[in-house]
Amino acid sequence: MNKDEKILRENIRQLIRHVKQKKLNEQQEVRNSLKKLMILELKSMLLEVDTPDVDPAPNKSTGINVLEELLKKIVPVLQVDYKSLTTSEEQRQSFRAHIVNAVVNTLTPAKVNNQAAEEDVESLDEIIDINIEDDKFIDIRTDAEKKAEEDANAPDEREEFGSGVEGDETGRNMAFESFKKIEANIIDSYELLSNPEDQELFYDYLIANLKLYFDKFEGELAGQVDEPTNQAYDTAKQEEPTEVEGGGEDLGLGGEEEDLEFEL
Repeated sequence: MNKDEKILRENIRQLIRHVKQKKLNEQQEVRNSLKKLMILELKSMLLEVDTPDVDPAPNKSTGINVLEELLKKIVPVLQVDYKSLTTSEEQRQSFRAHIVNAVVNTLTPAKVNNQAAEEDVESLDEIIDINIEDDKFIDIRTDAEKKAEEDANAPDEREEFGSGVEGDETGRNMAFESFKKIEANIIDSYELLSNPEDQELFYDYLIANLKLYFDKFEGELAGQVDEPTNQAYDTAKQEEPTEVEGGGEDLGLGGEEEDLEFEL
């Protein structure tokens, strides 16, 4: 191999490396641009919920359009319940953790619905066998007795709701009640979508927006919670002596001699 051929080969290698690097840079620029667009879109959605537009421009994704309508329904509910937890930050942290976990647990089965349907068909024979065996038993209990036993054996719904999530119990209980108000809205909105891409965007943006709104609520609440006080402090504050001209303290003598009573 002569010198000219070596130089040519090296130039070709450098050109290939340059093209590859340029392609990588372009891909990274695209990713960064997409991230910026997602952040801007999330911020825009936050503003749109607070100040609804009478003629909003639709998003490019049906999943995002459906989510936007859902947020208008559920965010006000979550805001009221979240801001009612003013005793401690731990209560609010527990509330948000349980709400997000409940949304994940609610939508995850829907994402694998087809798989579950196949499993149901496969277990059909087993179900039939079990039902045949059960039909041999004649239950003579009254309806009241059956209901009483069912109630006694029923698991605590709040315990099931908070399963797998640690946190303040009051926050969990409030999240349980709050989620019952919005659960049907979330399921109905998700079930409108059949396109996998719409479903994925709806799911990801819903989780992201819930967290963003909870951050927003916490920021708004930070300047609204009054500092705790008690009667002893309030009384001492009212009886605090006031200064008069000359830098002395007004002891209430009024310039004349008065009898002063001291309590021991």
